[in-house]
Amino acid sequence: MTAQPTGVGNRLLAALPPGDLGLLTPHFQKISFEPDAVLVRSGDELDQVCFPHSGAVVFMVDMPDGQTVATTLMGWEGALASLSVLGPSRSSVTAIARVAGTASRISAAKFRLAYARSPAIRHVVQVHARTLFLQLQHVAACNALHRVEGRMARWLLQLHDRVSDDVLSLTQDALAQLLGVRRTTVTLMMSKFRAAGAIRSDRRGIVEVDRTRLDSMACECYALMQHRIDRMHCQELSAPRLALALFQESSVIASDEATKPAKTVLK
Repeated sequence: MTAQPTGVGNRLLAALPPGDLGLLTPHFQKISFEPDAVLVRSGDELDQVCFPHSGAVVFMVDMPDGQTVATTLMGWEGALASLSVLGPSRSSVTAIARVAGTASRISAAKFRLAYARSPAIRHVVQVHARTLFLQLQHVAACNALHRVEGRMARWLLQLHDRVSDDVLSLTQDALAQLLGVRRTTVTLMMSKFRAAGAIRSDRRGIVEVDRTRLDSMACECYALMQHRIDRMHCQELSAPRLALALFQESSVIASDEATKPAKTVLK
């Protein structure tokens, strides 16, 4: 990864009022990452928080037998290690870039300080945590109930959402890791997708997507999950809703202060 000065290009950061964003921007560095870059390893201390501007990062669970499977995917709408605000901790997953991109990075310690000072930052972190939990629920149900074909189409659509054109750089080995299946299974699925006209691919790992046909092969989880997450973002990160959330939090704090017993002054 490379580091350089930063700007704002992340959905969570864009939802913050200027004053609250100003608590973060002096401490940001802009980093770039390439496909297959490991941003966090399982067991690493979460000492950095990253807000992607572009690209896609996949969270992988590593099993004792060496197998891996993806649980969630994040792009410009999220933040890597945002839950480090709960205190120093170690990662339970490995975060790998599947699509090259950039991100704003801040130390977890500085982010915790800003989080403690800003109701707006606390609100966007809470919204993001709920969307991650929602995605985890859908992926768990999808992995248990749906066939490999539908799940692979879902992952391809999720990755396609985070690129600027119809071309993905994605090897069969990477797809096998996402799905938690053998590479031979992915080879069979790729042949099926090509025959249906949903993708075109070559030996270099370049996959060109036909969005409409791919969508017809995906299970219902993709559309349902994206609809719920988009609705949550639009409703809770929009300016009026954010202002209401901040007003409600300030009202609760004021109420708590008003109900505290008066201190007795001894003379």
